[in-house]
Amino acid sequence: MKVIVAGKAQGKILKTNIPINFLGTVDKKTGIIHDSKHDLFNMPMKDSILVFPNGVGSSVGAYTIYSIKSNHSAPAAMICKKVDLTVASGCALANIPLVIATEQEYEKLQNGSSITLDTDSGKL
Repeated sequence: MKVIVAGKAQGKILKTNIPINFLGTVDKKTGIIHDSKHDLFNMPMKDSILVFPNGVGSSVGAYTIYSIKSNHSAPAAMICKKVDLTVASGCALANIPLVIATEQEYEKLQNGSSITLDTDSGKL
């Protein structure tokens, strides 16, 4: 695990293997993905540990991440396989813990499981 934004969080895993376009598919007020083609369609990410491979799309997506945090609809933390500038800067601005998981760690993370992420101890 590589820490991008430090912090502690706990919650239920909300996992997808489809990249997320924060600007194009996430509602800034509710934090709900409104793209009917995405497997997390209509799923609230509030207080979850959002697990996804990577972000895609415009760098303005960082503002969406900040907005969902301001609207109390953000995930408690994010875990990715690969972190792009949009997700990294959005999480840094919003103070949302963000880590890069190894392939092995990523595969072990199961949708709906409760976990605690603690970047100080380096444990998932």
